[in-house]
Amino acid sequence: MSWDVKILSLFPHLFPGPLSESVIGNALKQGIWSLEAFDIRKYATDKHRTVDDTPYGGGSGLVIKPDVLGYAIEDCFLKNNNPVIYLSPRGKKLDQAMAHRLINDDNGINLLCGRFEGIDERIINKYCIIEISIGDYVLSSGDLAALVLIDACARLLPGVIDRSAEEESLAVGGAFEYLLEYPHYTKPAEWKGLKVPEILLSGNHAKINAWRLEEAKKKTEQTRPDLWELYNKGAKK
Repeated sequence: MSWDVKILSLFPHLFPGPLSESVIGNALKQGIWSLEAFDIRKYATDKHRTVDDTPYGGGSGLVIKPDVLGYAIEDCFLKNNNPVIYLSPRGKKLDQAMAHRLINDDNGINLLCGRFEGIDERIINKYCIIEISIGDYVLSSGDLAALVLIDACARLLPGVIDRSAEEESLAVGGAFEYLLEYPHYTKPAEWKGLKVPEILLSGNHAKINAWRLEEAKKKTEQTRPDLWELYNKGAKK
């Protein structure tokens, strides 16, 4: 059974977009995961296909209507038992541990991509929707955030990427948990007077692994003190 992604968007043609390329795209073609995008506007009931209206209480912008979105959710999402996720800057922030949970706990996810000022709050309450943010900034639509979330999850599926996920940045479990990834080098051994660290040419894998771990620690401590604190807490357990 593949990991199934269903999307509600005002711009379904944006999908799969970049997700159709490289290893993620190959996995999509192989059926390791699947994707289907639906047009919210299809569920509008008036002749102008109106999907939004002005907010009660005043203010700028437009809000996606609950009747239109409710029809869409019930028709496209409620046929499966997968979680319904709304991409929102006020949601819990996406991290590597969450990506692992999303591929391990369910057979797939349902993604709701907002636009304008967002969606009617009653939709979130009625359908027990989970809000997820990809960072502390605002995008023009949830579609871009959905692409990020799908990529973060799909690459973790078995058979998608050959390399060990335990050595990647923010790996869950193992020696590199909470650490940013160590530096990488490839041929030539010297370029514009800059040389590859000698340890990487030594063939001593134990020493190379120790060097990589120390470099990951150094980078994390320098640039992400929040992760460095989490790493140290985990190391003391």
